[in-house]
Formats: sequence, structure tokens, C-alpha cells
Amino acid sequence: MSAPIRIIQDEKNPRGIPKALFINDVEEYLGGPDAEVEKFLTAFQDALAKYRYMDSNLNQRRRSLEEKIPDIKKTLTMVEYLRDRREGRKPTTDDEDDLEDDQEDDAPDDPKSHIATFELADTLYAEAELEETDTVYLWLGANVMLSYKIPPAIDLLRSKLDTAQASLENTIEDLEFLREQITVMEVNTARVYNYDVKRRRERRERRERERSDGKGE
Repeated sequence: MSAPIRIIQDEKNPRGIPKALFINDVEEYLGGPDAEVEKFLTAFQDALAKYRYMDSNLNQRRRSLEEKIPDIKKTLTMVEYLRDRREGRKPTTDDEDDLEDDQEDDAPDDPKSHIATFELADTLYAEAELEETDTVYLWLGANVMLSYKIPPAIDLLRSKLDTAQASLENTIEDLEFLREQITVMEVNTARVYNYDVKRRRERRERRERERSDGKGE
């Protein structure tokens, strides 16, 4: 039984993605000039398929996080705004002007009420009057909504934002690492294939010379 073909190194990135083995000497790697190349090329294609599958999944994760993070930021901004209004402080968020614009010009200057505009769907908005409250309701996904007091809600949103941003950074790092491994495997495939083409050509030329020498005798 032949030994398994070694394609990856023991080294891995922090998320456990294995590093591809770069072939320095093709003939030595194959095990000699008479080695069967097809099984190596098949193994390379299998490794490439796995790397590309991981790349596809991580790209989907990246897109999901890039959509999720702005939503978390907006929600956190709004909850902090409600906290500041309730405590009688001037909002200090970057979106202060946008939040203030949501108030009606003729609305009474009453800290216990607030006119806000909600986006129901694309190009569809509705107005609502918010009464003073120390409770907010947050969507947690999977059609689940829970009520939180404002301080715990802020802590939860900040935690989710930090986690999502760290996850996005790790995902981008993993994608860069995967692209390097895909490139290594593509180079390995090309080098082994070209080696086989060259070897076949040399064998054919040698046979032709031998036939020519035989006829000359």
C-alpha cells in the first residue's frame, strides 16, 4: 500500500486552516522520474476544492458581518440616545443630528416624549411618539425579541459589536491566508503538470532517436 500523498504542512493559522506544502523539487517530491503523476494531480485538485470551499463560506460570512455591523451600530446609537434623553443629557453620538431631525418641529419640548420616524420597508416610513421608558426591545434573531433595561441593552450591543468586528477581522485574515494557499496549490499543480509534459516529451524524443539509430544500423 502506497504512502499517502503529503499536500499540507503541520503548520496552521490561528483558526486551524492548514498551510499548503510548496514543492521545491518536483522530481524528488514525486519519488523519482518514473512516478505516476496522475494521482498527485488528483490529490492537488481535491485540496484545491477544499480550500475554495472554505473560501466561499468565509466570503459569505464576510458579507453577512459587513451587513450586520452597521445595523448593530445604528441600534446602539439609538439606545444610547434614549439613555441620554432620559438622563437629561445632550446626546453625544455621531448621529446626533440625524436623530434630532426625526423630531417634529411643532412637537412640545417634553423630555418624556419624542417623535421618531421608523423605516418599515424600503421607501416606506412611519412616525411614532415614544414615551419615556427605561426598557427597550431588541431583535436577537430567529424571530426572537427580548426586553432589556437600557444599561444592560447598551452593554449587550457593545459586546455584540466588539464580537462582530473581531470576527470580521479574523474572517478577512483567513481569506487572505486561503488565497495564499490556493495560489501555492495552483503553482504546485502547474509545476507537476509541466514536469510531466517535459518528461513525456523527453521519452518520446529518446524513443525516436533509438528507432532512428536502429534503422541506421
